[in-house]
Amino acid sequence: MADFSKDDRLPLPELGDPPNILIVAAPFTRGVVDNLVAGARAMLARASAAHETVEVPGALEIPAAMKLASVSDDFDGYVALGCVIRGETTHYDTVCRESAHGLTLLGLAGFCVGNGILTVENLEQAEARADPARLDNGGGAAAAALHLVALSRKFRPSPKGIGFRFGAPPGVAGSP
Repeated sequence: MADFSKDDRLPLPELGDPPNILIVAAPFTRGVVDNLVAGARAMLARASAAHETVEVPGALEIPAAMKLASVSDDFDGYVALGCVIRGETTHYDTVCRESAHGLTLLGLAGFCVGNGILTVENLEQAEARADPARLDNGGGAAAAALHLVALSRKFRPSPKGIGFRFGAPPGVAGSP
């Protein structure tokens, strides 16, 4: 296995107001996904981020769950967690491609999504990547979501002072 270090990651961004993050997990491979969730939660705790976790049946349902949750306008970012292990059929390719495509479309639509869906050849690779003490892909996905939240806050439109202001007319005490 390639030797990647958690030290190569960017430091967590300064966020000011703590964000609220939704973790969407597909626990098809329960032990692996539980480790991914643990890593994500630990990373979010380091950033003082509030979070909620929901589960869906599989990786293909993760983007849809995020889109459904977005109507509440409660979440600043999202973390996708799941594990797809290559099998004997082309289903693996479909699930990998379409779950990633769904997350990419959400990202391009302005969602702050950290992708922690593992796509691996075997259980041993999944366990190494999910383990918070080893590669910690769950923590990495949470950190990615936090970085995107920081960017969305940096680049959000600021008021230009154009339009109507309600209150006292100009020149009256308390008016702008």
